Amino acid sequence: MKLEDYFDFLSPDDIRLKGHRVGIDDVLEYYLEGYNPEEILANLPTLNLEQIHATITYYLHNQAKMDAYLARLAAWREDRYREWTANPSPAAQRIQTLKTQRQKEQATLYENPVSS
Repeated sequence: MKLEDYFDFLSPDDIRLKGHRVGIDDVLEYYLEGYNPEEILANLPTLNLEQIHATITYYLHNQAKMDAYLARLAAWREDRYREWTANPSPAAQRIQTLKTQRQKEQATLYENPVSS
């Protein structure tokens, strides 16, 4: 089996483990944070050690390409986050309004405590 056979290359910026919704970036995030394969498996239990080792090996054999892939993915996620914070959904707006109201109520209670 070739190393590439472990992955579905859905697009240049979407590579997943074959048969899973787990992206190779999920495995590599743990690996680059210093997790060993067994620890990665504990955090991604739908995978097996063979898939995790294949992902790490693929990364090590294609490090420059994979680092560029991870950088593009991180930039895309950052853009989505900025877009989301600039244009929150109605539900997020309601939650923020409730949070602000609660903070004001708590501040008022601390300023004017009820004495018994």
